[in-house]
Amino acid sequence: MKAFDKATFKLLLATTIREKEDGYVVSEIFNRYPSAQELLDITEEELLNIKGIGKVKAHQIIAALTLARMNPCPIEERFTIRSPQDAYDYLKDMQYLTQEHFVVLGLNVKNEIIFRETVFIGSLNSSIVHPRETFKHLIRRSCASAIVGHNHPSGNPTPSPEDIEVTKRLVEVGNVVGIEVLDHIIVGFEKYVSLKEKGYM
Repeated sequence: MKAFDKATFKLLLATTIREKEDGYVVSEIFNRYPSAQELLDITEEELLNIKGIGKVKAHQIIAALTLARMNPCPIEERFTIRSPQDAYDYLKDMQYLTQEHFVVLGLNVKNEIIFRETVFIGSLNSSIVHPRETFKHLIRRSCASAIVGHNHPSGNPTPSPEDIEVTKRLVEVGNVVGIEVLDHIIVGFEKYVSLKEKGYM
């Protein structure tokens, strides 16, 4: 049987839950779990955290992915972060979002991206962006380091005091748990700011 790729996975999930391939639920699953291996490893608990997925739909998805797991799945080439520009290139799709999205990129020891997770949507402040939500996925996937990022819908990526405060808090927690936060990228319209380059971390 033909090995599963992203297009095949999208068709499989869309058919399973009776939704279009570009529908909200299918798109949200792929935003949170962009690689084939992550999709195959998804749990019912993780699915239930996605808006629009209840227990019945979660069971259907798990069943479909169990069937997919029986087929050989090629290892996808992972995106490697070598510079703030690389991180921006990976995140620049966020420049078109009309709300602030805070995301975390989990990296392995080779600085390859293991996963991308949106942990918060809304105005950024340290009381809302809790380190627990940021680091739980990093710890679960045994990440070596992380890069966080968020967008400014205004298009101006200049960091606010809240951005700097959140960054310092996450760096401190990362040092405690042993997962280094390498950078915080703020995405504006066709430009970005690296808080690492600016000396805030």
